[in-house]
Order: sequence, then C-alpha cells, then structure tokens
Amino acid sequence: MATHTIKTVWRENNIFDTEVDGHTITIDLPEEAGGNDAGPRPKKLLLISATGCSGLDVVEIVRKMRINIKSFNIWIDAELTEEHPKQYTSLKVVYEFEGDNLPKEKLERACRMSFENYCGVMAMYRKAIPVTYEVVIRD
Repeated sequence: MATHTIKTVWRENNIFDTEVDGHTITIDLPEEAGGNDAGPRPKKLLLISATGCSGLDVVEIVRKMRINIKSFNIWIDAELTEEHPKQYTSLKVVYEFEGDNLPKEKLERACRMSFENYCGVMAMYRKAIPVTYEVVIRD
C-alpha cells in the first residue's frame, strides 16, 4: 500500500505553507478573519482536489476516445453548514464542454467513468455526503 506524507509549516500569523511535488501551496485566512489573505482557505482546496482529480481522468478518457474538445471546465457547488465544525453537506459537480458536434453520449460516459470508477477524491466524498453531477455541452 502506498503512503502519501505531507508536511505543513506555519510561516507567520495564520499563514501555512506546504510543499507538494516541488510546488508550494500557501493557505491563509481572509483579512476580516485575522489573516493576510496570502492563499486560499483549506476547505476550498478540498474542492480543487475533487475537480482536478476528476478532470485529469476525464481529459485522459476523452483523449482515448479521440474527441476534440475546445474547452473543458468543472464546477462544484458545495453546500456548507452554518455551525462549527463547518463542513460540506452536499456537492453538485458540473462538467462543462465546448466544441463542435461533440458526442454527448461519449462525454457522459467519460464523466461517469471518472465519477464512479477512477477519481479517488470523488469516491471519498461520495462515502461521506451526497454528490451529484451533470454534463453540459456548449457549441
């Protein structure tokens, strides 16, 4: 079994840095919460992980299907509790493609394969909260 180890270092005030694969990720709080706004908030990075993980899957699958897309975006709408500990209670993922004469069935299959079979981040979310998705195609 593989193990991922992450070390996060407190820099100052509410700023933390983490080096991941040779890249530094900085997290912080907004100024109104006592931070310096030097980086994104930790919970939103969880959403980035989900869109990035699934996006990598979908692009690879679409490439293998020989589908030529002009653009591809992934949106997540995440419902957040008001009380502490604030946490996500549901996610809606939107896979948005743009291109000429795109095959909807194949794109839906590519997204479903990532969502149900390949993306480990989505799999963890699905174990904890309701997660839905839809595929949108724009000409």
